[in-house]
Amino acid sequence: MKKFNSLLLCLLLLTACSTETSEIKKKSGDVTSSISAGSMTDEELKETLERVKAEEDAMLKEKLQSATTIEFDKLKHDFGDVLPDSDNETVFTVTNTGERPLIIDDVSASCGCTMPQKPEGPILPGESDVIEVVFHPKPGQVNEIIKSITVTANTEEKIHMLEIRAFVKK
Repeated sequence: MKKFNSLLLCLLLLTACSTETSEIKKKSGDVTSSISAGSMTDEELKETLERVKAEEDAMLKEKLQSATTIEFDKLKHDFGDVLPDSDNETVFTVTNTGERPLIIDDVSASCGCTMPQKPEGPILPGESDVIEVVFHPKPGQVNEIIKSITVTANTEEKIHMLEIRAFVKK
């Protein structure tokens, strides 16, 4: 919201500056400057800002009405010692703790050796589903490995981070 307000203010200033008339006057040794917003009066600028703020508030309210809350059974999983070129599977259980259907838009991993799979449909309030994760270390990928999984959903905080760890033996 702050970014949007800042962007709007910058756009209003740029609009005002693009049609500005600027003058610098010397008066009793002081330098003064005045900038006008073209044809917009202070009252018109104030009304425009109020209208944009009202629209932003309405969009935020709509977003919050469609958002829900999410809970994971764990945020990290440790596979322990694993071998290269092996499939290591785990699941993260996701529970919709809100009052609206939970829609997981995307689940992605920080590298190609980690393959997460998201639930296909919406998760109804009070229900759970799983995010399946397969970690397949490549030959030559040894020692401690930590990978992150990014979950994007219709929650107030859109992005959630999960983590897997393994120690790949030689």
